[in-house]
Amino acid sequence: MTAPTTSTPTAPGDDNPDNPDNHDTHEPELPHPRDPDDDPIGRDELPTPPGATAALLRSLLAPLKARTALAVVLLLVQQAVVQVGPLLVAYAIDRAVPALRDGDHGPLIAVALAYLAAALAGGGLQFWFIEAAARVSQDVLLDLRGRMFRHAQALSLDFHERYTSGRLISRSTTDVESLRELLNEGLQELITVILSFVYISATLLWLDWSMGAVAVASLGPLCLMIRSYRRRAGEVFRQRSTAIAAVIVKFAETMNGIRPVRAFRREAVNDADFRVLNLRHQRTNTAALLEMARYVVGSRLIANTAVAGIVLWGAYRVAEGSLALGVLAAAVLYLRRLYDPIDRMGMFLNSYQSAAASLEKIAGLLAQTPSVPEPQQPRELPALESEHPGREVEFDEVRFAYRTGGEVLPHFSLTLPAGQTVAVVGATGAGKSTLAKLLARFYDPTDGRVLLDGVDLRDLSVPELRRGVVMVTQEAFLFSGTVAENIAIGRPDADREDIERAAKAIGAHDFIASLPEGYDTDVRKRGGRISAGQRQLVAFARALLADPAVLILDEATSSLDVPGERAVQRAMTTVLRGRTAVVIAHRLSTVEIADRVLVMEHGRIVEDGPPAELVAGTGRFADLHRAWRDSLA
Repeated sequence: MTAPTTSTPTAPGDDNPDNPDNHDTHEPELPHPRDPDDDPIGRDELPTPPGATAALLRSLLAPLKARTALAVVLLLVQQAVVQVGPLLVAYAIDRAVPALRDGDHGPLIAVALAYLAAALAGGGLQFWFIEAAARVSQDVLLDLRGRMFRHAQALSLDFHERYTSGRLISRSTTDVESLRELLNEGLQELITVILSFVYISATLLWLDWSMGAVAVASLGPLCLMIRSYRRRAGEVFRQRSTAIAAVIVKFAETMNGIRPVRAFRREAVNDADFRVLNLRHQRTNTAALLEMARYVVGSRLIANTAVAGIVLWGAYRVAEGSLALGVLAAAVLYLRRLYDPIDRMGMFLNSYQSAAASLEKIAGLLAQTPSVPEPQQPRELPALESEHPGREVEFDEVRFAYRTGGEVLPHFSLTLPAGQTVAVVGATGAGKSTLAKLLARFYDPTDGRVLLDGVDLRDLSVPELRRGVVMVTQEAFLFSGTVAENIAIGRPDADREDIERAAKAIGAHDFIASLPEGYDTDVRKRGGRISAGQRQLVAFARALLADPAVLILDEATSSLDVPGERAVQRAMTTVLRGRTAVVIAHRLSTVEIADRVLVMEHGRIVEDGPPAELVAGTGRFADLHRAWRDSLA
């Protein structure tokens, strides 16, 4: 017989029996072709409450009302100045050129100077508008990224276990970039086109009401076409945003898990799955381009037909003497300005649909509420006596079930006296890690209460709870930065002496001192510069420096070799004295430091007592201990 083994916990935890990742991994399935339409890539997208997108946009722009208004005024004036040009041309043809033939140079010079002044003023106003609009758009994006980052950190653990980091990355990169393109370029195009339509239509009606009326009437079919395009393209761009996110998720997931991918020869299977997602991405992009092509072709057909008809009619009227040539020339220039932005309007609609779909998904993310909320009126824990640094822990009639599985803790009550070290053992899926996560308040119970010195954890603010309870998991995650910075995460105000004292207490000082720059050595991404066991020691030092009243160790020695585990156990015997500790363990050697052992099966405690007493008995723990001793022989 062998000692029980454990696997790396995965969402929602190794205690969820319905989690497929808890089962043994066998030979990979062979890749098989699938229809891209059969792949429900959007099945875990977040719902967006009605009105959430508009509310988000208003909240982003609300602090920038003054600067937004300034940008709009600048653009209004700039467009008014730009539209003066054709009127000056009409005046030059009908008045200035005849005056020049009579020897009067004044009108032509005046027209030339006015045209130059209009060009300079238009250019200057456009520069100021672009500067003002850029500041507004960048402030909006800065605010949005900050909101997303802060909100994602505030969301509860169960959200992150069902909504992958790849989708969060897609929301904060691809979707924010779509919004940036709209703010930087699309909105200016939209306002410019609208103002051009208003100014030019009014001017054409003033120059010649009949030609102006025909030009305005031609805008009706164009508006219908724009409306139709928006309706069709909206769904296409939502699908495209989801497809892009799925590609990013698969790529990030594969690269983050490259070791098991190589170990279990998953390359071919992953390639087949990625091909499905990539084909969906290709097809949604193609659909978006086709919608754009239909719009451009239809709008150009309407515009060219209208221009040709108006020019022919105007030329006929000039020939019969009922219309001045300068007016016709100005009308042709205005018509060109009226219909030329049609393509730009299409590009704006393209950006708008993409940004609208992205903003909708971002609004859906920001609309998520933590399942472990902050209390409305937080309480404080009672003061600790210096000679008794531990706190009493009580599970009062607790029930708990994960979203994706059945009930893990059907009916659970337990009291841990202050200062007691309790080891929890049992098979995978017994409820051990769930117990630890409830005590750390990564989740709230479905029913019942978890109490710390008589205070419900739901009544404690996060900072108060984290000062009282610290958890060290099987995954010793280190952030990019120095060893000292990683140890001090739990207590940022700690000085170097405190950091080194914690490292020495846990037995990590010697290996840290041997690093190239000692405590100032950069551990790099995920702590990749040091070994797994060394990362675990740094995580222990981090937890001890935080000086918690309750320390949870969830398979925390699993990455250590036997000598390293023994060294940690010797240090923990001293460090945990007087504190309350919950030790989740498969390695029964870890149980030796415990005052009390709990054996769990199916979310219930089936044995409870001192280690020596249980070993001497005939129960489940005695069998586990005997199997473990046999495995060492």
